Amino acid sequence: MTTHIYSGPLSMFGAKVEIAAREKGVPFELVMVPFTKDDAYEPKHPEVLRVNPVKQQVPVLVDDEVSLFDSTQIFEYLEDRYPSLALWPEGIAERARARQLEQKSDEVFFPNVIKLFGLQHDMQSAAAVAACAGCARFYEEMEGLLATREYLAGPYSFADIAFYMACVFADRKGAGMTDATPRLLAWRTRVGDRPAVRAVVDPMMRFLASEGRGVPAFLQR
Repeated sequence: MTTHIYSGPLSMFGAKVEIAAREKGVPFELVMVPFTKDDAYEPKHPEVLRVNPVKQQVPVLVDDEVSLFDSTQIFEYLEDRYPSLALWPEGIAERARARQLEQKSDEVFFPNVIKLFGLQHDMQSAAAVAACAGCARFYEEMEGLLATREYLAGPYSFADIAFYMACVFADRKGAGMTDATPRLLAWRTRVGDRPAVRAVVDPMMRFLASEGRGVPAFLQR
């Protein structure tokens, strides 16, 4: 049975899953679900509704007898299913720290980015300034981690994939990195130059350009 990944042209979490699958060399069929001009995934794809009936969101992975939603859960499944190309560190403590970094990217950093959705016309508002400050504090924390390593958890991992994609969306919404975090900027280049990352992010940027939307400067090819 062919592995299917259901995603969308501007799905950050779907991009995370697709990058991970490509990094691991997993053969899969990518299904882009319908997407409307107002950023809604309509009409809902029947497989997305079957696997994720409550949230009705991508990403969804269907593989043999396994059907999953939620990018982190899919990460864990891919690691168990295809362990030879590991994307978590080897040691127990190291894996725990990497998992925490991936979770913080989704649940601590990205909520600041979500607050900026719809505020591009008013980036001097108190809400936008606070959200950008939250992103900046997180960038500083990650800058500190990179003082002794090339990637967030030591070796390249799911934590890097998650935070890279969150950073792409932060930049799109006005809370990108600055020269204040040079190690983090270099990290972003290292991750962004990986073939699996470019294979996913470049089409996303082409879609943005085709819609007349801004493409982050660091991703303009």
